[in-house]
Amino acid sequence: MFYHKKRLQYFTPPEHPDAVYAKKLQELIGGPFGEMTVMMQYLFQGWNCRGPVKYKDMLLDIGTEEIGHIEMVANLIAHLLDKAPLEAQQEAVKDPIVGAVMGGSKAEDVIMANAMNPQHAIVSGLGAMPSDSVGYPWNGRFIIASGNLMADFMSNVQAESQGRLQAVRLYEMSNDPGVKDTLSYMIARDTMHQNQWLAAIEDLKDSGLESFPIPSSFPQELEKQEASYEFWNLSEGNESAEGRWAKGSSMDGKGEFKYIENPQPQGPVAEAPQPDPRLHGTPKSR
Repeated sequence: MFYHKKRLQYFTPPEHPDAVYAKKLQELIGGPFGEMTVMMQYLFQGWNCRGPVKYKDMLLDIGTEEIGHIEMVANLIAHLLDKAPLEAQQEAVKDPIVGAVMGGSKAEDVIMANAMNPQHAIVSGLGAMPSDSVGYPWNGRFIIASGNLMADFMSNVQAESQGRLQAVRLYEMSNDPGVKDTLSYMIARDTMHQNQWLAAIEDLKDSGLESFPIPSSFPQELEKQEASYEFWNLSEGNESAEGRWAKGSSMDGKGEFKYIENPQPQGPVAEAPQPDPRLHGTPKSR
């Protein structure tokens, strides 16, 4: 079960309303790397976990925390939308000349109204929504929950990296002390979560439950091992030969990287079989 506490995990209200910035913040709720995605990703990984209970418990701990992060951002958006831009438009009506020219609003208020997400006023009544910064609804296909803990933890590192990157960019876009303070806390939690998933990956390897390549349970003799560690140079020049991926021991410790300067195709000329005549495709010849 889940238990809700009325106090937010952390929150500092913004000093001023800003409907345009509220629109930007929607990315942290409903974007592909937003809080809704990581919340559902970690919870489903936890609910589906069949490994040692410590992994299940850890996944559900962090998934539950992410519910609180959505609550924090939703509250921040609500504060940013408070009295913006509706009250400003009402104040502008007091100027009859401006009101006549701009239809009841100052020019800057019209710009603000056009730049804000209209659904914040029309659909949610100046509240947050489960969508991204351009209004695209959150999608369950954003989440990864494969049943393989190593594969999932690798995806989690990527999700937290992208999420922290976006939070940092939004931090740089604001001059409001309250917004920056709240985002500073969320960025710090993203730092912890990146470290947590990297530690979980090491824990899995140390326990012998999973290693690389994923899944490590597949017998490597069943794959075409002559191609397992070849890097194919498929671009003009050979600058890629300078990378760690082009020489030396492979990252799984099971082979040696080999740089292939001029790789050649190893299969036949592609030719699809002729379709059933009842499908009325174009015949090869008559």
